[in-house]
Amino acid sequence: MHAFHLRPTRRMIVASVTFLILTGLLLGTHARLSALAAGGPTAIANDGPGALAYFDQARKDCVGTARNTTSKVWYSVANGILSDVSYPTIDNTNVKTLQYVVTDGSTFTDVQTRDTTYTVQQLDAPSLGCRVTATAKSGKYRLVTEYLTDPASNSVVMHTHFD
Repeated sequence: MHAFHLRPTRRMIVASVTFLILTGLLLGTHARLSALAAGGPTAIANDGPGALAYFDQARKDCVGTARNTTSKVWYSVANGILSDVSYPTIDNTNVKTLQYVVTDGSTFTDVQTRDTTYTVQQLDAPSLGCRVTATAKSGKYRLVTEYLTDPASNSVVMHTHFD
């Protein structure tokens, strides 16, 4: 008996994956339509309504991008922290949140969103940048962060000063 080893080509793999996806979509649609036609409820998640939305910070303090078309980066600040960075298109979020954790190594550890209050200011009138001043609720320190994009590259720049 001979064993044949078939090396799948890229076209075969794409066709197989496409077939599996279409089959899954058709079966899922058929099951939902059957349940609706029978008057029965559709499947309900046993742990709640589902996963939390990825874009969970709807209220934005600041939204920015470069003033030219060279840089394709967009960012937003919400709740005083960098909440989203989108690249290469505005609907493709690559960073969910970025915040500071401040500690002296033994007596306290502060998380920016939990242990500080903040204010937001626009950098310059024509810019799409902002300055966030986060002050520790304890009064021990202050973080001043300027957010802007580099017009020559696809990057968000955070310049932070720690007082």
